[in-house]
Amino acid sequence: MKLTLSAVLLLCSCAGPRPASIVVFQEAASQTGLTFVHNPQLSGEFFMPEIMGAGVAWIDYDNDGDLDVYLIQAKPQTNQLFRNELIPAGRLQFTDVTKAAGVGLAAYGMGVATGDYDNDGFVDLYITNFGPNVLFHNNGNGVFTDVTAQAGVGDPRWSTSAAFLDYDRDGDLDLFVLNYIDFTPTNNKACFAPSGERDYCTPKAYNPVNATLYRNEGNGKFSDVSARSGITAARGPGLGVTITDANEDGWPDLFVANDTAANLLWINRKDGSFREQGLASGVAYSEDGLAKAGMGVAAGDYNNDGDEDLFVVNLTREGATLFRRDGPLLFQDASLATGLRPMTFSYTGFGAGWLDYDNDGFLDLFIANGAVTIIEQLRGQPYPFQQPNLLLHNQDGKKFSDVSASAGPALQLSEVSRGAAFGDVDNDGDSDILVANNNGPARLLLNQIGNRNPSITVQLSAGLSLNARVGLIRKGSPTLWRRAHSASSYLSASDPRVLFATGGLSLEGLLVEWPDGYRERFPVKAGSKAVTLRRGAGQRN
Repeated sequence: MKLTLSAVLLLCSCAGPRPASIVVFQEAASQTGLTFVHNPQLSGEFFMPEIMGAGVAWIDYDNDGDLDVYLIQAKPQTNQLFRNELIPAGRLQFTDVTKAAGVGLAAYGMGVATGDYDNDGFVDLYITNFGPNVLFHNNGNGVFTDVTAQAGVGDPRWSTSAAFLDYDRDGDLDLFVLNYIDFTPTNNKACFAPSGERDYCTPKAYNPVNATLYRNEGNGKFSDVSARSGITAARGPGLGVTITDANEDGWPDLFVANDTAANLLWINRKDGSFREQGLASGVAYSEDGLAKAGMGVAAGDYNNDGDEDLFVVNLTREGATLFRRDGPLLFQDASLATGLRPMTFSYTGFGAGWLDYDNDGFLDLFIANGAVTIIEQLRGQPYPFQQPNLLLHNQDGKKFSDVSASAGPALQLSEVSRGAAFGDVDNDGDSDILVANNNGPARLLLNQIGNRNPSITVQLSAGLSLNARVGLIRKGSPTLWRRAHSASSYLSASDPRVLFATGGLSLEGLLVEWPDGYRERFPVKAGSKAVTLRRGAGQRN
C-alpha cells in the first residue's frame, strides 16, 4: 500500500509510537549491476586525500535517453563507467563499459564535472584528482579520448569540485576548478584526536590554494584566465561550487563553499572578470559570524519565490546553513527559522542537493554524511567515520522535517558518504540519488513514491543549454523556476534535465532563459510527461 505524502507527514508529526517504515528510496546498486567499491588505499599515515574522496556523475554519454554512471576511484584501481541499458532493454540494468570507452583512469581521483565543451552534441568528462586533472573528450561513438594536454586543463594541484559554465556568454563552455590546500605526502603533518591517537588533520594545518578559471577558446583549447578574471583575489580551501545568478542580471555567478574559511560569491562583471561579494551579500559566514567547514553546496528555490537560495553542509556540531535570498545580492541565514540547523547539527555533510522527491511542488533536501575525524562512539572500529544520510522534507516552503527514520532501509545505512548526484535514472518521472561512499560501495537510491504524483521532465536541446533557467507557467500561481545544471553537491555531476511536479495544476507553458540571455516561451500539451525544447523553436518572450 502506498501512503500519500500528507499521510506520511501526519504520522511523523503526531505523538505516539514511531510509524512503520515506508520505502521512499530503495537501494538497488548491486541488483542493477552497479558493482563498485571505493578504495582510498589507506596508507596508515593519515594522508588527508584518503578521507576526502570521492564523487560520482550521471552522464548520458551515448545520447540514448537514459543516464549512465561514472564513478571515481583511487589508483592503482581505475575509475569506472557503467552504461544504462534501460533504453532499449526496458529495464534498469548497468553494464561496465570502462575499458571499451577508454575512461579507466588510474589516478588518485576526487571529483567529476560534465559538459559539452566543444558543442558537438556529446557530453564530455573532466576528472579532478590529487594530482593532474584529466579531460576526456566524448567522440560520439562510445569512446572517449584524453585531450588534457592539447586542451591545457591539467591542473597539477589537489583539485576538488569543478563546473562547466559559459561565464563570458560567447557560446562555449568554460571551466572553473576548485583547489583545496597545499598538502603533499612529503609535507604531511601529524595530527591527533583528543585522546592522543593519530587522526586526520583539518585544512587549517595547511595553506589554501586559489581556484582556476579556464576560458574556452573555441578550438579545443582553453586558456588560464584566473589572474586576469580576478578569481585569484580571494582564496580558501574550496570544496563545493554551484552556478547561480545572485544579482539577477542574467549572467552566471559562482558560489564556493570553503572548508573552515569564509565562503566566496564571485559576481560576474560581464567583462570577463569577477568581483568577490560573499561578505557584502551575507553568504560568507553563518548568522553567528562563523566561517564553517563548508563542503557540499546546492542552489535552488526552496520557497518558490522565483529566486535561488543557497545551501551549504558543514561539520558535526556546526549544522548546515541555508542562505535564503531576499533580493539581488541579499541573503539571510534561515537555518534556524526553517529548522535545518538542529536537524543537521550532529552530522558532517558532504554531498547535498535539492530534489522534489515526492513531487509535491516544493524542493526537499538530501544530505550524504560521513565524518572526517574519529567519532567517539565508534572508537576501536576499523574505519570510525560512519554516519547515516538525511532526507529532509520541505513542508510548506517555510519549515523542514527530518523523515529519514521513516523512509525505509536505504536511509538507515550508516557509511562514510561523500559525493551525491541527483537525476531520474529510470525515467519514471521522479528524482533518484547516486551516492559515493569513501572506502565503501556506491549506492543507488531509487525513488519509490515520487511518480505517484504527476510530473513533467524538461530536456533542453541546443548547442549550449547548461545552466539555463526553466520556468513552469501555472495558471493562478506564480511561475515555478528551476535551473538545468549539473554542477553542485560535492565532487559530483547531476542530471541536467529539469523535473517539475504538475499535480492539480493547469499549465500554460514553459519559459526558457538560455545562458546567453535569449528568452522564449513554449506551449505544453495537457498530460505531457516529458518534453525536449529546442532553442529558437519557441516564441520569443
